[in-house]
Amino acid sequence: MPAQDEEIIEVLGNKYNPEILDAAGEPKSAQDLSEELGVPIATCYRRINELESTELLELHDRPLSDEHRRIKVYRRSVDGVNVTFQDGLTVELQERSEVKNKLDEVWQTMTDN
Repeated sequence: MPAQDEEIIEVLGNKYNPEILDAAGEPKSAQDLSEELGVPIATCYRRINELESTELLELHDRPLSDEHRRIKVYRRSVDGVNVTFQDGLTVELQERSEVKNKLDEVWQTMTDN
């Protein structure tokens, strides 16, 4: 079930969430996001869970790390969020473009080989 407008606003208002979404335009692991943004890893995982629950962030892949362990790689599932207060609260999500999805599929295929 898609997240409600109020839930999306609340999640976007939490510290680090907008930065994580911005950085996750390209697929990245929680560790990569934590290091890039200076967010403690435990907090980063909590924020990823919040963003996933509102369907703003998605699990993109589970490649093998250099240590031969599966890692989760995330990317944002939207390219934009528009909030309007005219005639009540309205949140409009701008979905990722098909071109970006295709490029990510090529990246995923390359990393699997």
